[in-house]
Amino acid sequence: MRQIMKRMVIAASLVAGWLAVPVQAQEHFTEGPVWAVSYYRIQPDKGDDYLKWIRGNFLPTTEAQKKQGLILDYKVFFNTSRRDEKDWDIAFATLYSSYGKALDYSAEDEGKDKAITAKQYKTKDEAKQQEIVAPRLAMRVYIGTNYIREVTLKPLP
Repeated sequence: MRQIMKRMVIAASLVAGWLAVPVQAQEHFTEGPVWAVSYYRIQPDKGDDYLKWIRGNFLPTTEAQKKQGLILDYKVFFNTSRRDEKDWDIAFATLYSSYGKALDYSAEDEGKDKAITAKQYKTKDEAKQQEIVAPRLAMRVYIGTNYIREVTLKPLP
């Protein structure tokens, strides 16, 4: 009987210690929304053309996504301190309410997004839409995407 009690106390201690780690980290901040940040390198001598394309296509569709509630916000960043020629030039950050909203599939959201895209490119034909956006792909190189949790630090008592 003592052996069983001793094992139960040890097991309870281990579980309590394991659970305390996430709780301890949470006392420092409150979790917020999630940023999806995609990084690109613009091809030489394509900066002006790329930014015109972004202003004419990315900007209106992203504004429409925000109005439809698909995203909370967005930002565009320029890298002014490139380390080398393979570093990123421009980053697009999209703010979602949660990781689920950023990463999980939603038929409803896909339908809204397809309607926005069809309106922007004046066609529902996805093959034609791909033809329209193809020149953009030749103007930049995709580097990668990071998903970053925004947090609000709690003040010390």
